[in-house]
Amino acid sequence: MQTENHQRYLEIRRIVPEGTAITLLHIGDQETSVATGTGSEPEKVLLLDIGSRRTAAEFFFHTPPTPGEIENAIMRVEDEVTRAREIVAAYPMLISSDVSILEIAQIAGGPAGSTLPLPIEAVEHAFALLAGHSLGRPASSAGIPGDPAFAATLLILREFMHHLRFAAISVT
Repeated sequence: MQTENHQRYLEIRRIVPEGTAITLLHIGDQETSVATGTGSEPEKVLLLDIGSRRTAAEFFFHTPPTPGEIENAIMRVEDEVTRAREIVAAYPMLISSDVSILEIAQIAGGPAGSTLPLPIEAVEHAFALLAGHSLGRPASSAGIPGDPAFAATLLILREFMHHLRFAAISVT
């Protein structure tokens, strides 16, 4: 995972000029990585014990997950996310190249296939669709996939942005 994180960071640095303080977020299947820096190499890297498939397997026993399952997952994700507080404090630009986060951006109203900023309000809107789905609203009318890993990715992204106070994430 470390080599993959390093490669992601280098790819983002081709787009974002050196000297710009960034936080790179990657929500993997088993863990989430956070890399921060201003130069061509990350200054700090942290692996969180939450990932899309791991979180879904540990907490989501129904499709869609029940409100109680979502709440239990939130508590676990919050605990992990707060571990990143110190390393992201000086790196206000949040960036990801994750396809799953691009999918969230598109569900939240962004154009397909483009690089775009995704504001926290749009993430909250997508999460509200998930919450409505957990209360019985059909996935098709909610406009979100029924996949538990998607729900976990959305939950991790929301908690990361909310608790670490990111106003937006740039999705490339």
